[in-house]
Amino acid sequence: MILLDRVTKTYNQKEQALERVSLHVEPKEFVIIVGQSGAGKSTLFKLLTREEKPTSGKIIVGGMDYDKLRDKDIPLLRRKIGVVFQDFKLLPAKTAYENVAFALEIAGLPTVEIKHTVPKVLEVVGLRDKADNYPRELSGGEKQRVAIARAIVRQPKILIADEPTGNLDIKHAWDVIKVLEKVNKFGTTVLLTTHNQEIVNYLKRRVITIKDGKIISDKAVGQYKL
Repeated sequence: MILLDRVTKTYNQKEQALERVSLHVEPKEFVIIVGQSGAGKSTLFKLLTREEKPTSGKIIVGGMDYDKLRDKDIPLLRRKIGVVFQDFKLLPAKTAYENVAFALEIAGLPTVEIKHTVPKVLEVVGLRDKADNYPRELSGGEKQRVAIARAIVRQPKILIADEPTGNLDIKHAWDVIKVLEKVNKFGTTVLLTTHNQEIVNYLKRRVITIKDGKIISDKAVGQYKL
């Protein structure tokens, strides 16, 4: 569960990135967040992952009240939130398998568990046969699916997908969207930002529109013009 209550984020006196944003997302929901560049979407995500603190207002994620969050609790919070970016952020010297495994290695999981888990997650994103390929040997869509596998390998409750299809052609974009749908069916809450109107209309999910740091529309299901 994600709850924002009248959240404002001001970077300086002139730049108010978010203004009194209130938002409630149920567990296992799939929510699309749309808005022009600079509308406040990235700031919203940075607040959820605790990269930034709100200037005012309350944030509660998965029962964790951010007002009471200590620095030592932030890694626990971030284990609940997977993030996928537009530019993949894969390690070029590691294979697809090693990129995904790395997320478990830094969490201190034993090798036997890593060997058991990583192939299953690559299977979920349709890349088990590409486990030994390096990023340079993968298409853009395959790289993004490796990035999704890395983001979900620790079984987060929430997956933030920030313009995950922005750098992809149509075919690979749809491959990524179908993986996100599958992840959501497994019970993960998905927050997706996109500028692609076709994707919004295809998914027929809840759509939240942000403009100038404010939520100007929150519609349950339907077709929308961005």
